[in-house]
Amino acid sequence: MVSTGRLGLKGAMFRVQAGANVRSGISAKDWTERADRTEQARPSICFLFNAQLHQLLHGITTAAELARRGDVDVHVMSVSRENLAYARALVARMGGAPIRFSLAGSELLRLIARMTGSSIAPKMLTLAAIAPAMRRFDAIALPERTSIALRKLGVRRTRFIHIDHGAGDREVGVDPRIAKFDFVLMAGEKQRERFERAGLIRPGDHAIVGYPKFDAADAMRDPCWRPFDNDRPIVLYNPHFSDLGSWDRFGVQLVAAFAAQDRYNLILAPHVRMCDSAAKRARTMALIAPYADLPHIHVDLGSDRCVEMSYTTIADVYVGDVSSQVYEYIRKPGPCLFLNANGVDWQGDENYGHWHFGPVLDDVSAIVAAVDAARASLPLFEGEQRRRFDATFDLGEISSSRRAADAIAGFLHREVGSRAALPAPTRGLIAGARRAAP
Repeated sequence: MVSTGRLGLKGAMFRVQAGANVRSGISAKDWTERADRTEQARPSICFLFNAQLHQLLHGITTAAELARRGDVDVHVMSVSRENLAYARALVARMGGAPIRFSLAGSELLRLIARMTGSSIAPKMLTLAAIAPAMRRFDAIALPERTSIALRKLGVRRTRFIHIDHGAGDREVGVDPRIAKFDFVLMAGEKQRERFERAGLIRPGDHAIVGYPKFDAADAMRDPCWRPFDNDRPIVLYNPHFSDLGSWDRFGVQLVAAFAAQDRYNLILAPHVRMCDSAAKRARTMALIAPYADLPHIHVDLGSDRCVEMSYTTIADVYVGDVSSQVYEYIRKPGPCLFLNANGVDWQGDENYGHWHFGPVLDDVSAIVAAVDAARASLPLFEGEQRRRFDATFDLGEISSSRRAADAIAGFLHREVGSRAALPAPTRGLIAGARRAAP
């Protein structure tokens, strides 16, 4: 069974329309009219999604919660029509919000994307095209670092807010460019400690808010969907796209091993960037073609389910390398197995902290037996999974998206608006953040 691209939004939109206003009782038209009536001299913010769909889920629910507060003018901009439609559907699923949606870039850039088989236009060309329009916003919220280049393109007065994008352990997440942002949101204490140690954050200009992607994925994921018609345990193989990943060395051998057995189902769902162009998808499909149509093998090279946590939620065993998605999988502790395809000396390296969640293999010649062993050894690793999950995600009774929205609102009103106009809870949030700042 193969899913090589987007699922399409017709089905999703039908589901959304059926229950879109359960929480708010307000239609999309009502939200738009309310925004028209109340738009005044409020701080304005644009949530810019200048990348693939997976990054959108890290910020769109925060945008919705911020818009519903009524004291900030919220815009959402994406480089892709499909991603923008997904954003609208997700906001509708949450009950709607007075957000202004717009398409970034030009038709020429989208033509370039189609001609190259890419899901998005080249990032820097897009930034150059939109830079003049971005100067009108008081703030721009970004779930990636490339778009901070807007500053060099003349967007200097605007404040930049870094939205957490994944909460893994790799060194690449501790990006020096984060220091260029005016305000930084983080998932938990693990990130705060590493960012502080690296000099990326300043007292009073950051906040720990939890993980808004959980809110987004929970809103959109179909909890009843399963790709198999049997009750065998499901193994998820989730290779990363980077040079640190395991696909090039181990991928085909691993899929072939599971194709030849009859005790496990296998889902191959790599990080969406591994196959984010037509050429990459075609190359990968050619390699696994002998196995892709088997009833106990499910291949998904980039559908919406890859970003909605569908696979990390239904998997009974996680097999991977360096992807932060393992932290989404251990939301409920489970057996893990890691592939050391590059001979890394990982013991004691904080960039491989998640490899303490299960056994680590240097080859996959006995991968099915290794999965058996990983399942049997879960009690040895479950405590470490819980400890590192709690350090990674600061979750509480208030949703992460609401906490992120309140933190952004507090920062915006402090920087560009009047504190006197703030609701009391937000004034307290700012004061508390300053008292807690290291």
